Amino acid sequence: MIAILDPTILHFPSVETTHPSGILAIGGALTADWLRLAYQQGVFPWFEDGEPITWWAPNPRMVVIPADFKPSKSMRNILNRNLFQVTFNTNFEAVIQHCQRVKRQGQNGTWITDDMLEAYCELHRQGLAKSVEVWQDGTLVGGLYGIDLGHIFCGESMFSLVSNASKVAFHRLIQKLKEDGYSLLDCQVYNPHLALLGATEMPRSEYMQYLIKGK
Repeated sequence: MIAILDPTILHFPSVETTHPSGILAIGGALTADWLRLAYQQGVFPWFEDGEPITWWAPNPRMVVIPADFKPSKSMRNILNRNLFQVTFNTNFEAVIQHCQRVKRQGQNGTWITDDMLEAYCELHRQGLAKSVEVWQDGTLVGGLYGIDLGHIFCGESMFSLVSNASKVAFHRLIQKLKEDGYSLLDCQVYNPHLALLGATEMPRSEYMQYLIKGK
């Protein structure tokens, strides 16, 4: 049974009640407070413009364990060539705006609505949402953003304007998470591109244990 949330009551049901589709609830509000609570409880929003606010807690969960991650030989070659400059959390709004605008195969519109963009920008101002920027000759050509829970980084979206730019952002983020002792990079749901980058599926129950351990 998919829960219907009252936008005036900040609350999510247990992820154990999630529908087999991965949808936990519909409704609520798309504000910084709702988003903060969602990620703290293993939940994230995902819907297209014009659809109701939809909250997910899929089983299994797509993740990377930074301590165990090893980039492919081809990716190591790209990283070692230093084709790009990488910065962390220096231009969040530009990154999320690019993620909103980029055309994606098989997707009619953007799932980053204007309300969602503003809510994540507010979380960035609060220090919870962070970005990775990839530059080439002083131009922003790729990057990603997500929610930093202090022990888990919840990746939200990435973009690339030139070949391999988003892959470099992904790998440099994992490298930093490994150096800083993070437990997981949360990639949310399976897709072939993430699998090729090295993400694997983890049971939701195990993911929740990682989440709880950091609280």
